[in-house]
Amino acid sequence: MTEPAEQPEGALARVAARFTGWAERWIPDAFVFALLATVIVVLASFGKLVSERSVASAANEVVTIWGQGFWELIPFTLQMALVIITGSVVATTRPVYRLIVALASVAITPRAAVAWVAFLAMVSSWFNWGFSLIFSAMLAREVARRVPSVDYRAVCASAFLGLGSIWAQGLSGSAALQMATPASLQPAIRSIVAGASNQVPGGVIPLTSTIFLWQSLLCVVIEIIVVTTLMYFAAPTASRAKTAQMFGIDLGLSPLDAEALRGRGTPGEWLEYRPHLSVFFVLLAGGYLVSTFATSADPLNALNLNTLNLGFLTLGVALHGTPARLMRAVKEATPGVWGVILQFPLYAGLAALIVKTHLNETIAGFFVSLSTRETYPALVAIYSAVLGVFVPSGGSKWVIEAPYVMAAAHDLKVHLGWMVAVYDLGEALANLVQPFWMLPVLGLFGLKARDVMGYTFLVFLVLTPLVLVLVTVLSLTLPYPL
Repeated sequence: MTEPAEQPEGALARVAARFTGWAERWIPDAFVFALLATVIVVLASFGKLVSERSVASAANEVVTIWGQGFWELIPFTLQMALVIITGSVVATTRPVYRLIVALASVAITPRAAVAWVAFLAMVSSWFNWGFSLIFSAMLAREVARRVPSVDYRAVCASAFLGLGSIWAQGLSGSAALQMATPASLQPAIRSIVAGASNQVPGGVIPLTSTIFLWQSLLCVVIEIIVVTTLMYFAAPTASRAKTAQMFGIDLGLSPLDAEALRGRGTPGEWLEYRPHLSVFFVLLAGGYLVSTFATSADPLNALNLNTLNLGFLTLGVALHGTPARLMRAVKEATPGVWGVILQFPLYAGLAALIVKTHLNETIAGFFVSLSTRETYPALVAIYSAVLGVFVPSGGSKWVIEAPYVMAAAHDLKVHLGWMVAVYDLGEALANLVQPFWMLPVLGLFGLKARDVMGYTFLVFLVLTPLVLVLVTVLSLTLPYPL
């Protein structure tokens, strides 16, 4: 198909090109970024402790905390590796990939392709960030196959923008789910959220007061419009694009075009190429999932990384049909997890230092000391973004930060549900300049963080002031406490 005549290069595209050139020159690999973050946090932790004890004692405690924390994310590391693998397994099944192909066929120009992937990445992330991460990556690869003149860096960066904008405002947002689920936080934290006069009964904040506030939904819509438009004008035209071919990346055949696997008829292969064992697994795992959600007092509380991964694996087994097809899909997805395995332990050490040396309290106290009722939401968004650069937790660190954020919200008479949304908006911004959550898709793309961070940094520069204005202005429309 002949592509329409390309439009002239705009100012945003030139700015994005400069940022990308700068990132390619100066941004290190994501592993080096994690090592640099480790240096900064270790020095900050040592500086805090040395003011309270001897140099030797402070150094020993820092080393001990880091070493003990290094392996604390091993279960989470495997969970995240399985998010990548099971998401890819589902996305490469023929039924799901037909949907991806249909969506990829919509855009036929390089700029429209980049904007379309960004739009779908953000919309899908509102429903579930884990699925969005892999679905958007597969969509970007298929778009690159169908629009070979698209800039590969820009379209791959677009696939990540759901996690850099609105994911935590959606149905899989960790903080909102924790606040709405009574058993997910300790009683001491619930007591703080409830307030001295039990202004928030039981310390439980329903989803209607967080992600389903009209203010939160408005932020989602605005961010989708702004980021989609930004990526359209920031994407290079065909004449200036750096394509997948220029990177030496072979996108290969679409899964729909790949030759079907067939056994040679030996007894062992008969089991591999027949659906009988797959059917048994689907019935067993499906029965467990149905029972888990049916017997849970709150079905949302049963939705976690374990049930999500098992659900995706079960769906993948069902849609692939035979063990042979499933094994091939898993084998092809596995190379994408090496960065997660290498780097997550480093971030576990960082998180342990920040929490156990009480750096998080020091940072939170600093922001609260500067706050008024009007400025508190913006300062919490900044605080969340800053901390998110060093502890990219996907919302799980809310259990640590909630006591300080919510206690101050009570003191300043700010809507507590809105502060959950504000915290999430700030944390998402950190993902645009922190390659931690890029690792799963970078492995699938065959790129490094420096290749896409020129575009994500541009989005960060545009979204940050927009988010600060939105959280400040919309906070004035909300009562205290809910």
